[in-house]
Amino acid sequence: MDTTIAMSSRGPFELVSQTLGALPIVDRFLGRMRMAELLGRCLPERDARTQLAAAVVIGVIVRNLCIAREPLYGLCEWAQRFDPELLGLAVDEVELLNDDRTGRALDELFDADRGSLLTELVIGVIAEFEIDCSQLHNDSTSITLHGAYASADGGERGGKPTPAAAFGHSKDHRPDLEQLVLTLTVCADGAVPLAHRLLDGNTTDDQTHIDTWEGLCKLVGRVDFLYVADSKLATHEQMTHICSRGGRFVSVLPRSRAEDAQIRAWAQTHAFAWAEAARKPGRRKRDPDDVWSVAPAPIPTAEGYRIVWVRSSQKLTRDAESRRDRIQRGVAALEEIQAKLHGPRARMRDRIAIEQAAQRALAATGAQRWITFDIAQRTEESFRQEKRGRPGKDTRYRRIEKTRFELSFKIDEDKVAYDARTDGCFPLVSCDRNLTDAEVLATYRYQPNLEKRHHELKSVLELAPIRLHSPARIEALACCEFIALLCQCLIEREIRRSMAHQQITALPLYHEARAATAPTAPRIFDLFTDTRRDLLLRHGELVQVFEPQLSDLQRHVLDLLGVPERAYPGPGSGP
Repeated sequence: MDTTIAMSSRGPFELVSQTLGALPIVDRFLGRMRMAELLGRCLPERDARTQLAAAVVIGVIVRNLCIAREPLYGLCEWAQRFDPELLGLAVDEVELLNDDRTGRALDELFDADRGSLLTELVIGVIAEFEIDCSQLHNDSTSITLHGAYASADGGERGGKPTPAAAFGHSKDHRPDLEQLVLTLTVCADGAVPLAHRLLDGNTTDDQTHIDTWEGLCKLVGRVDFLYVADSKLATHEQMTHICSRGGRFVSVLPRSRAEDAQIRAWAQTHAFAWAEAARKPGRRKRDPDDVWSVAPAPIPTAEGYRIVWVRSSQKLTRDAESRRDRIQRGVAALEEIQAKLHGPRARMRDRIAIEQAAQRALAATGAQRWITFDIAQRTEESFRQEKRGRPGKDTRYRRIEKTRFELSFKIDEDKVAYDARTDGCFPLVSCDRNLTDAEVLATYRYQPNLEKRHHELKSVLELAPIRLHSPARIEALACCEFIALLCQCLIEREIRRSMAHQQITALPLYHEARAATAPTAPRIFDLFTDTRRDLLLRHGELVQVFEPQLSDLQRHVLDLLGVPERAYPGPGSGP
């Protein structure tokens, strides 16, 4: 809390400022989520000597993640700026928020029944906010770890396994760092997160979907929801498991499946019956629209599931440009090898070495499919005096033979034309035959909203990189991050639904009052950043309270969020 002291004839006055910020909004939604009640049941006080309950500390951590993302060791300093009541604290409890107590609270959260806590939390959210769970999207991301994590070896703590740090396919493009894998499931109703799992760093998606789907069935109490995921779902075991139990799914058929190659071969001599399914304006004014077309594939999968062939006009352009760029870089790489072979001091004097160098160059540029090369061998003859000195009629010469290699290459135009026939195309697979082809595409096109939630976890909420070195605390922190993300997403969903209901197209939430057509939680929080309450004290006794004065825009946002204005009391005086 900020403090200033002024003098008067009646004695010294002290002005204490308490920041309110966006905490009243966050508290309103956390209250609707029943977070404090559920944490209190999950983390009961077992020791009367405990000065600050773990449930209270976890509540402060969640609020901090929502609006500030301060490091855990700075939690006390951050909390001192706010009205302690909004953090669920008494005035004398703020000083107890040290990093040691925070770490122990995370340990207690890991040891507790987090599964039941999150299940009850999400079930309550679904009922309170009337979340539509008929379509769920799942994907994973990698969480990079900076530093040494010797204890993150997958060992158990209190009979519970901990995630193992390992090297894997880094989606952050940091293969040099160990990682963990986080899977997240959101609904198609506002991309509200419903479930998450923290897994070993070398876990692949094709090992996760059966357990994830089974958990979602228990969570939403039904099996007929539409489960949407990327290509790692499209394995025989996982698709069969979901379909045989009455579930439905939509996924991308990977290029490794034989059906993909068969359909692309069919397309060389046949034409798809394209039907426009969606249209999206280009990013810039002069850019053409992105048109999505669908057509039924000529064959089903080996398991008998339907395949919908999709073509995107923008992807068509990107595929052609990508292929052209790869070919150009492949040609340039081979030309560089050619120049070295023609030089007077060519170091590659072996056919195998030259062939390996050319293969590496093409693999590095991704052009090996469209460029073929050949290595020819020739012998160069030269003559040199046997002895030093000026040559004469009796000078003897020695013939020297030197082997030279020539690298030649060409672009395989047939393969280029073959691939160009299916530029911009990809197959979707589904076991649901009641959906139209356009509806199958529409469900999959919602998947980027899930990727945005991953981005928010790793950037806005700063889940990555992780700097905790205890795997138990990492998993407990991930649980807090999930609750904070859930709160933010509910705030975004609420204001966007209210705007749509009231036919409001945009709010001036950006700098210079620029319009926001789809307000995000951080923009809403920024609007209330400077909101505070001032307390005038004399000799430690309250003289007057100066409550915040909200702007018209702030009151409008509160109305759209369903937060009563009394959460930010109007100007008043007197204790």
